Amino acid sequence: MIIKISALLIVAIAAFGCNPKQQSVSDISPNKVVPSDKLLSYQQLEIIGFIHFSINTFTNKEWGFGDESPELFNPAELDAEQWVTTAKAGGIKQLILTAKHHDGFCLWPSKYTEHSIKNSPYKNGNGDIVGEFVNACRKHGLKAGLYLSPWDRNHKDYGKPAYVLYYKNQIKELLTQYGEINEIWFDGANGGDGYYGGANEKRTINSKTYYGWKDIFSLAQELQPNIKIFSDAGPDVHWIGNEKGFAGFTFWSTINPDSITIGGADQNYLNTGDPEGKSWIVGQCDVSIRHGWFYHKSEDSLVKTPQELTDIYYKSVGRNAVLLLNLPPDQRGLIHETDAQALKDFKEIIDETFSVDMARGKPISANNYRLNNKKFAPENAVDNHPDTYWATDDSIFPAELTIHLPAEPEFDRILIQEPVKYGQRISRFRVDIMGETGWETVFEGTTIGYKRLIRITPVSTTRVRLTIIQANNTAAISNFGLFKSSDRENKSLVDVEAADSSQLAVTSLQPAEWDASPVGDGIPDYFSEAVRLK
Repeated sequence: MIIKISALLIVAIAAFGCNPKQQSVSDISPNKVVPSDKLLSYQQLEIIGFIHFSINTFTNKEWGFGDESPELFNPAELDAEQWVTTAKAGGIKQLILTAKHHDGFCLWPSKYTEHSIKNSPYKNGNGDIVGEFVNACRKHGLKAGLYLSPWDRNHKDYGKPAYVLYYKNQIKELLTQYGEINEIWFDGANGGDGYYGGANEKRTINSKTYYGWKDIFSLAQELQPNIKIFSDAGPDVHWIGNEKGFAGFTFWSTINPDSITIGGADQNYLNTGDPEGKSWIVGQCDVSIRHGWFYHKSEDSLVKTPQELTDIYYKSVGRNAVLLLNLPPDQRGLIHETDAQALKDFKEIIDETFSVDMARGKPISANNYRLNNKKFAPENAVDNHPDTYWATDDSIFPAELTIHLPAEPEFDRILIQEPVKYGQRISRFRVDIMGETGWETVFEGTTIGYKRLIRITPVSTTRVRLTIIQANNTAAISNFGLFKSSDRENKSLVDVEAADSSQLAVTSLQPAEWDASPVGDGIPDYFSEAVRLK
């Protein structure tokens, strides 16, 4: 009997992993700061959309003064389903509607103001565009988000405590009357000149204390526990620091929100993130498909081309952020045909580029893999599965992963992903190819995160090597892919440039990433009250 019990204990020890080394096989050690499940799911959306539509659409302004008559608002052909199906055809998985912009005009019949759709000719005052929008999103499988400007140039009490109560009441309306809302968007608008119930004056507020953002965030979370909250400081999603759609060449998903003033944040800090950040907050790159955020007929010829949108995609999604692309409906209440076609063509370019992964399933080797256990084997990096990964033993640097190609395929796009549910780790890496005389560097970078997309000049080789030079924890890679870009990309748009030596601490990289001049200069900035298109 004693012998039998001892044997059973040995089996139990082996099965349940009481050996310390056996226990470590379960997973790699996570960083101190990791994303929540809801933020992991949010980042996987990759591309979301903005719908800027309001009284401004009918006055040809970007920022309404607040004195506009609701009688002006009458979109005769409004079709929220057209917005949603157009966005979906472009690969967009969530839309955010401007329920109220700075002018204070509400696209739902708010009981707290007369400056709303209920006093417009639209559906004889019986319309509710927020309701139409949310229903259309649900019908076609898109998530719905809402934008509610904190600044209100119409309300007589703006700048006084009474307005903050009004603002909270409107949040309650929006988050209790329309079912699940996936994201609420708070910008950094902090006052200026306005109508203010007829006062026609400039009002300033203390951006640190007036709105009481912590209370507002708590209210939104109480009403909708799964909602994602956007602001300069999160708590779930943060502004990227510009309105051109570009994340930094180096971009961390961690920041310190306590050091950020909403509406007065350090834009460079937001654009790079913080490797020592105490909170995981997803970066969001907002940009309009046009120069302005609202529709202007004069901009029909200025819609971004599919190639420009592709460049923005690489500098947002391809730099560990989420792309938020604005699609402004026109006075009919429809997304313009030019915008819709550009978006569709952009999606086709991306799909063509990433349809064939030349690395998938190919032989792959590493200079080390954790505990020699197949759970961490290099093959996991080329199986196109987000939940498997290659990892090394602790403190193995450089960590090398080499793909062996049976032929010499031509490629010019590289995809690298970390298993970010364990945190963001890598701070410096290099990609080499085997050339005629040995290894040749084609790219050297800093951060990777959820996804890094690299553009290089076309190359052919039998071996590609990823070298992780620096990281804050054990090296780990979930996906390493090789692709050939679509012929529809206009590669003359961008030039091959040496990467920023101050970021990489190197003096020469040949060749490096495609880096265009910023696309979309002149986009009005929500965060500067000096900018207002007439």
